[in-house]
Amino acid sequence: MDGFFRNFGSIVDELNNALMFLPAALICLTIHELAHGYTAYKLGDTTAKDMGRLTLNPIKHIDPIGLLMILVLRFGWAKPVPVDMRNFKNPKLGMAVTALAGPLSNLLLAIVFFLLFGLFSTVLTGSAVGEIIARIVFNTIFLSIVLAVFNMLPIPPLDGSKVLFSVLPEKAYYKLMKYERFGIIALLVIFALQMVFGISILGQIIWYPANVIFSGLSVFFDFTYNLVN
Repeated sequence: MDGFFRNFGSIVDELNNALMFLPAALICLTIHELAHGYTAYKLGDTTAKDMGRLTLNPIKHIDPIGLLMILVLRFGWAKPVPVDMRNFKNPKLGMAVTALAGPLSNLLLAIVFFLLFGLFSTVLTGSAVGEIIARIVFNTIFLSIVLAVFNMLPIPPLDGSKVLFSVLPEKAYYKLMKYERFGIIALLVIFALQMVFGISILGQIIWYPANVIFSGLSVFFDFTYNLVN
């Protein structure tokens, strides 16, 4: 019976952690995809705008499986914003810039939430509601950095592959872009291995640079806060 209650308690803790990550996931994924769509729009492609994806409504951007992966594994994906690179003056460059906008938006989001956390941390830690808000802010910072690192991996269809492939010759570039769907299958297999067997392939690649960025921002904002005060 004690074992049952311990297991039940751990399940409740996991559900609580997932709920604390849900607002962060919705914020991070929405900003990421909106950045893609808005950048493409500014570069001449109206596809995302025409399909109603230039919005802060998270429902428009959420992929159920990708969201589940974030809640369980702390990294995942959203529904990709549609982009027609033929509308760019320079298709390869336009696609690279559009792809890069997503991870950059997550890094900027982390910086903004670091500032908010520094400004309001003393107020937030004074009540139960404040503690919850502080945790959501912290999760948003952490998840934003993780998503930025994850999406910069050079694995199709992640953003890093589009940035990397942009330096290739035209023939090789368009040939590789045709095989993006196989990259999706590979990612799903990797996620399945991690969930079923605990084989953390991507985790080992992502956590170190994510922790370096997080630690660097923490040191910078701690130094700035102490300097101002």
